[in-house]
Amino acid sequence: MSHPAIDRLRGLYAVTPDWQDTARLTRAVAAAVAGGAALVQYRNKTASADLRREQALALRAVCRQAAVPLIINDDLDLAVQIDADGVHLGRDDGDCAPVRSRIGPDRLLGISCYGDLARVRAARAAGAEIVGIGAVFASATKPHAPPVLHDVLAKARECGVRVAAIGGITLANAPGLIASGADLLAVVSDLFDNPDITSRAAAYAALFA
Repeated sequence: MSHPAIDRLRGLYAVTPDWQDTARLTRAVAAAVAGGAALVQYRNKTASADLRREQALALRAVCRQAAVPLIINDDLDLAVQIDADGVHLGRDDGDCAPVRSRIGPDRLLGISCYGDLARVRAARAAGAEIVGIGAVFASATKPHAPPVLHDVLAKARECGVRVAAIGGITLANAPGLIASGADLLAVVSDLFDNPDITSRAAAYAALFA
């Protein structure tokens, strides 16, 4: 694992909702980071290219100030353009080996592996530090994702990567995922729909203490 921040990658992985209001999104991410989020992923499937750039730059400023890595979802060009701390790619985003060569050794590379351990091993071989495993529970954000047995988390971790559980995670079901081998809990709704995002983030962070 090449990235200098990799040893600190354990805890809440705050994944942004599809909000169009940049100021609202920025405040929310700042609150999550203040509560102890270990990693932030900018993900917005509905925004225009211009808005995505505007939001990504705003979040980069928040994350840099807090020394929390910012990863861009499914947009390698944007990640490179704004000098984000990494990129996360899904099933249809191509071979990850050329991605690693383009982003260099000092940015994080995350790959969605669902429940596929062969894909986990391929991602690790191509230089990925983080693999997304899920959906671990039914998810409004990923309604079509097939459920993944939780024993896959430990098996993925044995491949030498940081394992991010994703899909339907709440504060109530999170401890079992950590016990099963998750290094990171990728959370959208249960974090950003909460009226007190900072306290919610802190409660997640405390699970890893």
